[in-house]
Amino acid sequence: MNRAELEAWLRLTLSPGVGNDAARRLLAAFGLPQAIFEQPATALRQLLTPAQASALQQVPEALAAQLQATLDWLGAAEDGIPRRVVTLGDAAYPASLLATEDPPCVLYVLGDLGEKNDGLNQPSAPNPRAPAAIDSEAINWPRRVIAIVGSRNPTPQGAQNARQFARAFAGGGITVVSGLALGVDGAAHEGALEGAPAGGIATIAVIGTGIDRVYPRQHRELAHRIARQGLIVSEYPLGTPPLAGNFPKRNRLIAGLSQGTLVVEAALQSGSLITARLAVEQGKEVFAIPGSIHSPQSRGCHALIRQGAKLVETAQDVLEELCWPGAVALAAPPSAAPAAPAPDPDGLLAALGADPVSLDALQARTGLDTPTLQARLLELELDGLVGRLPGGLFQRLGQA
Repeated sequence: MNRAELEAWLRLTLSPGVGNDAARRLLAAFGLPQAIFEQPATALRQLLTPAQASALQQVPEALAAQLQATLDWLGAAEDGIPRRVVTLGDAAYPASLLATEDPPCVLYVLGDLGEKNDGLNQPSAPNPRAPAAIDSEAINWPRRVIAIVGSRNPTPQGAQNARQFARAFAGGGITVVSGLALGVDGAAHEGALEGAPAGGIATIAVIGTGIDRVYPRQHRELAHRIARQGLIVSEYPLGTPPLAGNFPKRNRLIAGLSQGTLVVEAALQSGSLITARLAVEQGKEVFAIPGSIHSPQSRGCHALIRQGAKLVETAQDVLEELCWPGAVALAAPPSAAPAAPAPDPDGLLAALGADPVSLDALQARTGLDTPTLQARLLELELDGLVGRLPGGLFQRLGQA
């Protein structure tokens, strides 16, 4: 894509009041964006409102700065990480997004989409919804992709489940897509990076900011590792800050890039349920991990299961449901292998059970005095056998 073509695509996306739907109508009618801006107002008004047509005839104030910022970003590959702007008219556009109702006109992609696909990826299919394609090097997007989403404040067991499921998927050659948020998203990305073989696309992070920003800041180092062993994708122009409305909107891309969505933990008002709903609307499978009836983070998953989501206990359950031809059987993650029981001389682990429990309840079950009980809980927490939850609750960490 040359400078003039890039400028036209950016102008189309930056024109106020002209969203993806209107832009796609224009592309279908007139071809590439350069042709759109050559049309008289009368032709534009046949497809748009008068306000939209007027906006298209004005050059956005931010266009020059955005064009230069994008060119600078594309040229800043001194770290060796490829950068691409992929448009709806590009042969490199992901075919899986074309089947969604609202594919973005422009995607910013950070990471290597070259030939390192070990037979599990395939080139994008021809784009029937796009204008004539710009000459462009074809990109291989992962063909087997699972979305893992969930609470930003998971229980310790929930975070462990997300990490272990993602590690198992990645070890079987399946790419994990999530949203780089705190909690389950971050754990899923971490697990995929741990489990993926060398040379594959371990994970895809779909973000709700400009691709030149990392949000939350705590995931800056994680984002750098994803860019080297996976992909970071955004539909938002460079410099876009973390606006609240952008994150639910980006969930449609998480659902669209995947063949199934696994919800690990979610409250009833969780944004993860938006992703699950979008997946259902796109005809994709939705999976949910059940949890404690006493945990608010499990209620969203239980609601999904009541509505028809597949209850899963292992990563292999997901693979079998999707029935991917020739898919590699998933090996159980190392931590899920049978292990010798942890030492439990005072019966505290047994007393914890599987549900979150308070200190008072543990005292009643074990008969231990408060100082001894607190000291033992700290030991078990440091050993990774117990997690501490908000509200003074404790939970035993089992095998996912």
